[in-house]
Amino acid sequence: MSGLYARRATRTAVFAASVALASATALLTAPEAQAAPPTPVSAATARTYLGQLTVKTEGSSSGYSRDKFPHWITQSGACNTREVVLKRDGSGVVQDSSCAAVSGSWYSPYDGATWYAASDVDIDHIVPLAEAWRSGASSWSTSSRQAFANDLTRPQLIAVTDNVNQSKGDQDPAEWMPPSSSYHCMYARMWVHTKHYWNLSVDSAEKSALQSVLNGC
Repeated sequence: MSGLYARRATRTAVFAASVALASATALLTAPEAQAAPPTPVSAATARTYLGQLTVKTEGSSSGYSRDKFPHWITQSGACNTREVVLKRDGSGVVQDSSCAAVSGSWYSPYDGATWYAASDVDIDHIVPLAEAWRSGASSWSTSSRQAFANDLTRPQLIAVTDNVNQSKGDQDPAEWMPPSSSYHCMYARMWVHTKHYWNLSVDSAEKSALQSVLNGC
């Protein structure tokens, strides 16, 4: 009997080792989870924040230049803000010694497309730089505008399909929303979170559009 128990114990040990090895291999080969920008405030909090924003007619674009919002700045080592967001928002992203993304995939929640080349992806400012300028940033210091344009702490930067980002331009939610309606709630929460933190104003049409979306979340 002792020999039978010994053989069973050996088989059990081998099986356990095989399971452990398989589990470890699965962990190494499983696809990396899709990352995302910092989570915005809830819809309920966004509705509260929206009510606290100053409502006023949008200011002029006079004097605006993207150069007044310096980006992309170095974040660490050789990596600038764009490269940090590409790594954060992508899956399986591999960077070379200069921090450029040489492989990986990027899912764009704006339109549901997946891309496999970083050149197909833009980093969108949820609240566009020109929109910020017209909403109060024209009076900021250059250092404040730089911090806004490279804000990795709030949900202000996101990797998306380049031509979708270009179709957005500097429009606010009364004029443009992501093609994928399932993302409208998240987008509105991100927009309000960012504007509230940076104390930017909203115009009446923009506020109405945001209220409509948030009330449906």
